[in-house]
Amino acid sequence: MKDLPPQALEQVAAYFQVLSEPTRLRILNLLRTGEHNVGELALACGYTAANVSRHLSLMTKQGMVQRESRGTSAYYRLSDPSVDALCELVCGTLAQRLEQAAADSSAFRAAL
Repeated sequence: MKDLPPQALEQVAAYFQVLSEPTRLRILNLLRTGEHNVGELALACGYTAANVSRHLSLMTKQGMVQRESRGTSAYYRLSDPSVDALCELVCGTLAQRLEQAAADSSAFRAAL
């Protein structure tokens, strides 16, 4: 990122902004298991189909997911493998931090 021009940095920020919303993370997590249509995703997430569609549209625009029409339904799947890798990396790092915090807290309580 060191030598990226301002316009490229704006694109990077927009990409990460998509990942900063919990609803979109839930949708992406579901898509990691395979392709789904809007209705399936809405049911699994507990959101309206319109809400899920809006999020999917943004993720499609950023190239994270791909849309395929089949009959009257549209199916979505992950199209950018780096999304999956990035989520694994971040979740792994957060899990390590939580484990360390729990260990530190236990050690503190034991010392009392």
